[in-house]
Amino acid sequence: MKDDPDSDDRAAPAEAAIEELFPAARDNLRVACERLKIHPDVFEELKDPRETLSASLLIRMDDGSRRSFPAWRCRYNDRRGPTKGGVRFHPGVCLDEIQTLAFWMTFKCAVADLPFGGGKGGVCVDTKALSKGELERLSRAYVEAFSSFIGTDRDIMAPDMYTNGIVIAWMADEYSSITGRPSPTAITGKPLAFGGTVGRTDATARGGYYALRHLEPALAIDPDKSTVIVQGFGNVGYHCAKLLHADGYRIVGVSDSCGGIYDPAGIDPLAAMEHKHINGTVVGAKGHGKTREMSNAELLEQPCEVLVPAALERQITAQNCDRIAARIILELANGPVAPEADAALTAKGILILPDILANAGGVAVSHLEWVQNRSGFYWDSSQVRDHLKTKMETETQAIWSLRTQMEVSMREAAYIHGLKRIAESIEARGTEAFFANGGRL
Repeated sequence: MKDDPDSDDRAAPAEAAIEELFPAARDNLRVACERLKIHPDVFEELKDPRETLSASLLIRMDDGSRRSFPAWRCRYNDRRGPTKGGVRFHPGVCLDEIQTLAFWMTFKCAVADLPFGGGKGGVCVDTKALSKGELERLSRAYVEAFSSFIGTDRDIMAPDMYTNGIVIAWMADEYSSITGRPSPTAITGKPLAFGGTVGRTDATARGGYYALRHLEPALAIDPDKSTVIVQGFGNVGYHCAKLLHADGYRIVGVSDSCGGIYDPAGIDPLAAMEHKHINGTVVGAKGHGKTREMSNAELLEQPCEVLVPAALERQITAQNCDRIAARIILELANGPVAPEADAALTAKGILILPDILANAGGVAVSHLEWVQNRSGFYWDSSQVRDHLKTKMETETQAIWSLRTQMEVSMREAAYIHGLKRIAESIEARGTEAFFANGGRL
């Protein structure tokens, strides 16, 4: 499959990736609640998802056999609006991952100040082993199984890993068939001809790019003297590399699921992507000097100013964090830095721009698509990009200021920033103190 707007080629999973993600995500929530002295009602509501639905998708294969694929959809919290989140097709998908991704989406939407809660869905499947016909049947089966769970004002789906434009088009078409009417607002990330928005393809990368560029003065970054490594050279990684390269940053390493290349003299991301389109991988592409081939794990440890993990969760762990040689980590993947590695890297003085801020550009532009679908009025690319730039710079500055004021990491500041907004919505409905007082106004 070709890459989708929200995902990138799989990097080799880190050994620690088999550990459960959700307990660590809940720990981030607990720390943020303690920092803010948030009412216990808020933690009690946010510590578990509101509802999760599982299903077995039974489809007919091309050889006539039938095969079942486990699938999930989680609506984590909807206090700020309908839940919003992608659908991931990947052989490593499991319930723990889906709930964690939905949790992260809850905070990502709050950090970006969007009128959404967090949701996520997925199917445990290797799409590379499916024919196009089998993939279409699986995509439509997913919507059929979860059609009562999703909807314009309830749970809005979007693309994620290995669910590209055609998959989303099939899903949107199936949902419209089930509801008996065109329903473009139930699914975002659609192709332009299907009611999508311009600027969606590179939105996740562009959001992270805007956040990094906004902090250049504060971080004393000189683009013309800065090097970048991108782990995960799919849609997001490629567009991030292309944007930074155009601004003078020197791309010295890129990788995909087959491995990576490293060249201190620089790599042209457009040439690397052209090589990948022809050969199926960036391995073998040439940079401007002596290009070396290496594994994803090795690439992470090469010296650079900015490291961009844009693949899977838990790529930087306690086992390799002491060998990370970057000054700044821009998290364009979800959860690429394990909690124990996060603490160690922060102690070393490495600044991490956390995923719930850095990759929020995708959902920010998905919100614009949802708004345009509801109004029937569509924006041009300059309007979309201007809106995204303002959004990312505003929230990045707010989180940077919180970091300075509270003397915490950027990740803690981001969670605190999002939690304030979620807590306000929860507390507005009444807290323990209110009801203990007999509910008197």
